[in-house]
Order: sequence, then structure tokens, then C-alpha cells
Amino acid sequence: MFRRIAVYMEMIKIAHTVFALPFALMGMFLAAREIHRPWALPSLTTVGWIILAMVGARSAAMGFNRIVDAEIDAKNPRTKSRAIPAGLVDRGSATKFTFLFAALLVFSAYKLNPAGSRAFLCLKLSPVLLLLLFSYSFMKRFTWACHLVLGACLGAAPLAAWMAVTGTFDPRMLVFSFAVLFWVAGFDIFYALQDVEFDHAMGLHSIPRRIGVRRALWTARGFHLSMAALLLVGYHEFGLGNWYLAGWASCVATLVYEHAIVKENDLSRIDMAFFNLNGLVSLVLGLFTWLDVAL
Repeated sequence: MFRRIAVYMEMIKIAHTVFALPFALMGMFLAAREIHRPWALPSLTTVGWIILAMVGARSAAMGFNRIVDAEIDAKNPRTKSRAIPAGLVDRGSATKFTFLFAALLVFSAYKLNPAGSRAFLCLKLSPVLLLLLFSYSFMKRFTWACHLVLGACLGAAPLAAWMAVTGTFDPRMLVFSFAVLFWVAGFDIFYALQDVEFDHAMGLHSIPRRIGVRRALWTARGFHLSMAALLLVGYHEFGLGNWYLAGWASCVATLVYEHAIVKENDLSRIDMAFFNLNGLVSLVLGLFTWLDVAL
């Protein structure tokens, strides 16, 4: 049983939750401060349902992606060992898995209805979110902008968490959503560098395949510069302080180092740049945002 659970956790890359969850928590912290909650924390019940919604959304999206991409993954030497092409999980089981976690997202959205609110905003928007999450799996078949669509999927996290706590939409949170969008699109370009030749052979689309490795790296730098600028706009819009700025500076330094170790003629450290350093970016920014609003 534990081996089977491990297979499913690997199938959906559970470790990659580190990318979106801290930004969802950022939205939650800022929303809790907005409604004057002690230590910028909503109730434990709300925190629990937000985390379950994140688990449901991400697991459903990854499960659906693995089903849709199974034939392509089987042809790619880098991905042929994934659960479905390797025969560790059949399509029927993966479909049930995806449906189960999509249902978890919808139910969590239903439960995330702040006291006194009759809008059920999270519940109403949950099908829209699922449509966005599922659409990403088809994007690389049609457009190089697939990286931006993936960014939009993760960029929904801080805005969704804000709505879960307050029951309202605040356009200021779009600053953080777009910051996440450009951040994810930038490091997803790094990820796509591994498959440029395969994508060309299969007729798949990506920014590296369209404009080449050197220009793709410059595009990723531009995306991450946009993220840094938007995070400063968020600092101004929400009246944040020195703790947040310290976290911002640490994240910028990490991104600079990330771009320094990935070069056109040396892609050997892509894994470190893609996962380790970007995981550090999200964790540090989430922690320092909480310190800022709580202290």
C-alpha cells in the first residue's frame, strides 16, 4: 500500500507543491491582516480547507496532465519512466485519482465560505479554476505561450486564498498573481530547455523551441525581472515593511544566482535552478511576508 501511495505521490510530483503553497499562504496572511485577525492568521478551520483546496487543485491538475501526456511521455527518454507509460498506474486508476481530487477542490471551495457571506465565491469559481488547470495540459500542442498558462495556474493561488478568507475579490491581489505568473513562466522555460530537440521532433511548442536557447534564457530573465518589479508594487499596495523587503531582496539574490548557473553552453545545473532555488524563493517570500504582517 505504501509503495502504491509513493507511486502516486511521484506521479504528481508532490514535492513541487513548494512552488505554489507559500504564495497561497501569502494571500491568506494578507487577507487575515485585512480582517484584523491576530498574528495575521485565520481560523485553523480556514487554514485547513485552504490547504486541502490546494492539494485537490494541484493533484487533479497533475493527474490530468499525466493522462493527457501519457503517449508523449512514453516517447521521451526523459519521461518514459513516469507512472503511466511505465505501467505503474493504469489510465483508469489515474482518471479516478484525478476526479477524486477535483471533487476535493470543489468541496473545499464550498467549505471556504466566510461567516456571514452568502456569495459562495470560491465555490462558484472552482469550475473556472479547474478549466484553467486542465487547459494547460493541451497548450504545448498549440502555442509557445504554454509557460504563461502554467504561470496563470499557479498565479491563481494568492488570489484564491484571499477570497477564501475574506469572501471578496480585491484587484490588488492581482499584483501577486501576475508576479507568480512571470516567476513560474521563467523557471518553466528552464525546464523546457531539456526537451528542445524532442519538442521539435514531436511538433510540440515552447519558447526555447521557438526562439532558441540563448533568447529563451533572456526571456526567462525578463520574466523574473517582471516578477521582482511586481513584488515591489505589492509592497507599496499593501503597505508592507522591512521584513517583506528583506525577503524580497533574498529572493532577488536567489534568482540572480539561478540565472548565473544556467548558461547556453552549460545546462547541467538545470535541476538545481528549477527546483532547489525556486523552492527557496517561494518559501523565503512566504515566511518573510508572514513575519512582516504578523510583527
